[in-house]
Amino acid sequence: MARPDKAASVTELTDKFRSSNAAVLTEYRGLTVAQLKTLRRSLGENAQYAVVKNTLTKIAANEAGISTLDDLFAGPTAVAFVTGDPVESAKSLRDFAKENPNLIIKGGVLDGKALSADEIKKLADLESREVLLAKLAGAFKAKQSQAAALFQAPLSKFVRTAEALRAKQAEQGGAGTPAPAEAEAAE
Repeated sequence: MARPDKAASVTELTDKFRSSNAAVLTEYRGLTVAQLKTLRRSLGENAQYAVVKNTLTKIAANEAGISTLDDLFAGPTAVAFVTGDPVESAKSLRDFAKENPNLIIKGGVLDGKALSADEIKKLADLESREVLLAKLAGAFKAKQSQAAALFQAPLSKFVRTAEALRAKQAEQGGAGTPAPAEAEAAE
């Protein structure tokens, strides 16, 4: 029979797996409490970093429908449950791991798909959601500007052609035939 405190922990972890966009498993062996506190602060409000028991977390992940992480539950494990932008959290974990080589990213899950440690590092190399949206908006604006120029081109070409014809007629009219005022004065 399961102890009530363990059942409550499994339920809480299951809820965290279900409510988060992503979860990143790390090994924290060798990190001090102060370093873990710094890591939690660097993750910000978009993620919760929790040291977990492997067996209970494995049960909770399976209950949440995530069975791809079973091999990663070995050794001291902590999980970053990401509720916001997974790219920002992946960047925070990658940057902290660069400064503190004792933090090892084992792998994770993003929207139900398993991610290896290398894939999480590639995710960290992506630009943030806001930057990508800004680039998309810029691309749309550029296409609209190109379309406006394309629609204006025939009209401006017509105006330039008409101006060139007028200038040519004025040039030919002034040199070869007398102007209407001069023709009337001569009669």
